Amino acid sequence: MDNAVKCDLRRYPLYFLIWTVFGLFFLSQGLTQKFFTHDPTPWWHYLISWLTGVYIWAFLTPGILWLGRRFPIERPKRVRLVALHLLLSVLVALIQLGIESAILHRLGVFPGIMSTFANTFIFLMMIGFHSGVTTYWMILGIQYGIRYYISYRERTEEALRLELRASELQSQLMKAQLGVLKMQLQPHFLFNTLNAIMVLVRQLKTGQAEQMLAHLSDLLRCVLEDVESQEVPLRRELEYLQLYLSIEEVRFQDRLRVEITADHALLDAAVPQMALQPIVENAIRHGVGRSSLAGRITISASRANATLELRVQDDGPGFPSQGFLKDDSALNNFVLNNSVAKKGIGLANTRARLQQLYGDKARLKTENDPRGGALVTMILPYHIAPGTSAPEAMEMHALHDANR
Repeated sequence: MDNAVKCDLRRYPLYFLIWTVFGLFFLSQGLTQKFFTHDPTPWWHYLISWLTGVYIWAFLTPGILWLGRRFPIERPKRVRLVALHLLLSVLVALIQLGIESAILHRLGVFPGIMSTFANTFIFLMMIGFHSGVTTYWMILGIQYGIRYYISYRERTEEALRLELRASELQSQLMKAQLGVLKMQLQPHFLFNTLNAIMVLVRQLKTGQAEQMLAHLSDLLRCVLEDVESQEVPLRRELEYLQLYLSIEEVRFQDRLRVEITADHALLDAAVPQMALQPIVENAIRHGVGRSSLAGRITISASRANATLELRVQDDGPGFPSQGFLKDDSALNNFVLNNSVAKKGIGLANTRARLQQLYGDKARLKTENDPRGGALVTMILPYHIAPGTSAPEAMEMHALHDANR
């Protein structure tokens, strides 16, 4: 016996309750007719007659439901199955009428018209056959309606699950892509720094090499503390930058002068982790690194309505004047063709991260300053970094160390 049949049998009390309500409802109709026609038949004859009929249907209901499951009216055999159920409805109606005729004749109700089994069966056939066939189809209709509703809910829930899963996969994919970009970015400055340390070691400048290694260790420790974060407060990003600049100051010494200006009210603004470092590195290598004179790099943060603008400016030779600065494709060509950028990711990596994190809400602008030098502006949607409390004062002596 399958689970559906067992479930139908357990629902027998419910079926009898529902059919009892139907029986009492139609009993009221019979009693109303008796009252207005002054029928002398005792009222309990009507009660027994109606309840007997509906209880037989209650007894047959699980069987009809089984037939509905066994021979579902579905394509491609729909016409054949409709014909089969039409025959089954006639058969079930005859069985119901036969059982009801035997019981009512045995109970002796309505003796004037149910004196024999044959008379009882013929009488019930005349008044109940069509309603019996209709009752069979009504039960099938209710079954199919419930089945369709359950199937619809299952499809809806499955669609929601798939949509949720797709959303989760999309989120995981975006995180993975951002993770790949970060993993590309961090070795970029790491390899360059290690290469610079190797140069110092070969030049027997062990003191400077040890100092640079210590600063690199501090920087890596700081970055690893936020390795799972895509965004950090601006104050944290400036801490990364200070540690990186301390490494570069060992190399360039008095030739590197950095000025950082950031309003305290903006220190809790969210920025991509390690977003400023590759831009500053690019400015150092193409500004200070190409000149034997001292060079200045200015880093500033400002807010314009709902956007945060981070600027990195150097006083070097600037970008090549080929008109590439006005669009992303030209920026890509510069980064790919540049001899230094070939060893890393640089500006193209930063632009790709901005696209992944903010879409069209963020931009990376590169241009030559009319006064000389290159200017890179990162435009971000302004919002407070997750998990950031009220603004805390940043240790300004670290900034003053760079403002040389």
